Amino acid sequence: SDGSIRLHQMTSEYPLMQWNDSTKGQPIIALQWALTRPAVFFALDALSNIYIWDLLENDLLPVAKQTIPSEKVVTMTLLGEPEKANGLLGIVLAKESGQIDIQYVKKKWALP
Repeated sequence: SDGSIRLHQMTSEYPLMQWNDSTKGQPIIALQWALTRPAVFFALDALSNIYIWDLLENDLLPVAKQTIPSEKVVTMTLLGEPEKANGLLGIVLAKESGQIDIQYVKKKWALP
C-alpha cells in the first residue's frame, strides 16, 4: 500500500532485497515477473504507471516507467511463451471501463 517492494526467498522470512517508496508512495496494485526473462518484473501503481525492473541492469531502481494516460488501469497481467526464444512478451491492461489493451514489451526486456 505504500509502494514498497520486497523480494523474498521461500526459505526465509526476511527479504533478500527491499525497495522502499519505489512508486513515490503510490499503492502497487499488480506485480508480475516476466515470463520470458527471469530477472525482469513489472509493477503497476494506482496512478496507472507501469514500472519495469531489470535486476541484471539495475537492482536499485526501475529501468523504465510508462504512464498509461488515457484511462485508469485497474490490473495487468503478462503474456508470452517462455519455452520459445522469440522474445515476445506482452502486457495485458484492464481499464476501468472494461476495455482490454495489449502492449508488447521491447525485446531488450523480453529476450531470455
